[in-house]
Amino acid sequence: MTRSMTAFARETEHADVGQLTWEVRSVNHRFLDPHLRLPDDLRGLETPVRERLAARLGRGKVDCTLRFVPGQDSTGSLKVNRRLLEQLLAAADEVATRIGEPATPHVFDLMRWPGLLEEPGQDVDAIGAAALALLERTLDALVAAREREGARLRELILERCDKLALQVDAVRARMPQVLAAVRTRIRERLSEVQGELDPNRLEQEMALLAQRLDVDEEMDRLAVHLDEVRKALDDDAPVGRRLDFLMQELNREANTLSSKSADAETTHAAVDMKVLVEQMREQVQNLE
Repeated sequence: MTRSMTAFARETEHADVGQLTWEVRSVNHRFLDPHLRLPDDLRGLETPVRERLAARLGRGKVDCTLRFVPGQDSTGSLKVNRRLLEQLLAAADEVATRIGEPATPHVFDLMRWPGLLEEPGQDVDAIGAAALALLERTLDALVAAREREGARLRELILERCDKLALQVDAVRARMPQVLAAVRTRIRERLSEVQGELDPNRLEQEMALLAQRLDVDEEMDRLAVHLDEVRKALDDDAPVGRRLDFLMQELNREANTLSSKSADAETTHAAVDMKVLVEQMREQVQNLE
């Protein structure tokens, strides 16, 4: 299944521990490059999150964000540290006795004392387990989105492969006519000095020229590379790098055809081929 590296998925769950939301966005990149944004209390999830990303995604720059809003059950009322409160009041009485004034500590001053008010602890393990389970579902959605986009890109690439194959067939069919026209032009230009030339040498030169202009090998290699592109698009494994290499080979053959061109139509065909290859190359850049 051909997959694109460009996709987005967002999943939310309202669990007992609170509301969890994952957002995962991926774009094309040479390697897998994850960037995580996790709540401070859930930083311990970084390693298992990276492991899950590596197991599900081959390549791509991946931005992975987790948001957590605690539920009502996990946010109970504040508790007073009674032991600390008694120590503070005893210390206040002692100070008051020494200076001869009554101890009248202000309630809100005491409440601001570090550690006097305790927030109920959250079950980080339960939150982490719920977050990882939700991440798996989010990655399911991301992979599905990648596959849908990959299928669309596959069709576009195949469409351009077919157009390129038509150009190859047209150039191949036209080559005998092109070579015959070149021979005719050369004979016409040399007609005035025909008597001064060795006919055997002339035929040898004509044969060498025809060999230099012959593009059968380039056309054969283009056809082979196009078959490899089609096979790669049907492969279940990641094929982005392989296809990128094939695009380089297709472009090389199109450039060779352009350099060997002996008429305007063949030159136009070579330019059209390079345009099609460049279009495919841009699409291949997004494939995993």
